[in-house]
Amino acid sequence: MKLITFLLTLATGIFVGCSKDDGASSNKADGTAKVIAYSTLTSNNPFFNVISSNLEAEAKVAGYEVIVVSGDEDVKKQSDQIKNFIAQQVAAIVLNPCDSKSIGPAIEEANKAGIPVFTCDIKCLAPEAKVVSHIASDNLQGGRMAGEAMIEALGETGGKVLVLDKREVESCLLRVQGFKDVINQHNTTAASKIAIVAELPGAGQKIKGRETTQAALQSYPDLSGIFAINDPSALGAYSALEEAGKADQVKIIAFDGQPEGKRAIKDGKIYADPIQFPDRLGRVTAKTIIAYFEGEKVPAEQLIPTELYRQADALKDPEL
Repeated sequence: MKLITFLLTLATGIFVGCSKDDGASSNKADGTAKVIAYSTLTSNNPFFNVISSNLEAEAKVAGYEVIVVSGDEDVKKQSDQIKNFIAQQVAAIVLNPCDSKSIGPAIEEANKAGIPVFTCDIKCLAPEAKVVSHIASDNLQGGRMAGEAMIEALGETGGKVLVLDKREVESCLLRVQGFKDVINQHNTTAASKIAIVAELPGAGQKIKGRETTQAALQSYPDLSGIFAINDPSALGAYSALEEAGKADQVKIIAFDGQPEGKRAIKDGKIYADPIQFPDRLGRVTAKTIIAYFEGEKVPAEQLIPTELYRQADALKDPEL
């Protein structure tokens, strides 16, 4: 009897051990793995680093670990990262899509694997891809603010304006749309028109912003204004204007409100920025994921308003 009892106990122990392993494996697929994987647009832009640090901090409070990788503005690389996240059976995936449309198939793979996907700052525009919630700045509203700032900066004289865009990502498309809406409305009644003479790729980068502005000045030496979709491309544009001796001639409106951009506003290099709040984006994204796993119904889209930041704001900014 003792031998039978021992064998039954041993068999039970083996069975329980196997069940525990199987349960741990399935837990990863149903969201209790406590790992959130985040693929950023790029790690070279401080904006996304602020998002990731706040996402990590907020998620940690709820017991989640956050894995952060950089997509390096390469949709193929980001798609491969999503495949790796799926293989790791993470609880959730957060993305700043490197390309709002081309990222769709990779998100669909995560959908099939049962892993919820959340987007932050940049929206996925692929219709078949399912995203639980999109958390972003109100880029359309911010673009309208940028248009109003350009009208203010140019005053009654109006003039020719260059737009430095980045058409691969939805957030930048919205900024330009909002900007153009306000400028077009202004032109219906204003005596002095503001003419958008070109929309050219600034890539959201200093180097590209500088090169594109240098080329544009050859065709439009009488530019009066530049709207750049973020601070880095605006700072690149300012560098080109300074080299051409036109820094005092052209008013720059940017977007973001990064520390370097705010300092440029303080120094008079940039006229104004609709500023974003990447810390809030990171925290809201984490809270949304946690709420989702707690069974709450989360909004499909959550927009955080921007605020216009001028030199007067910079001069009293304690962070500067």
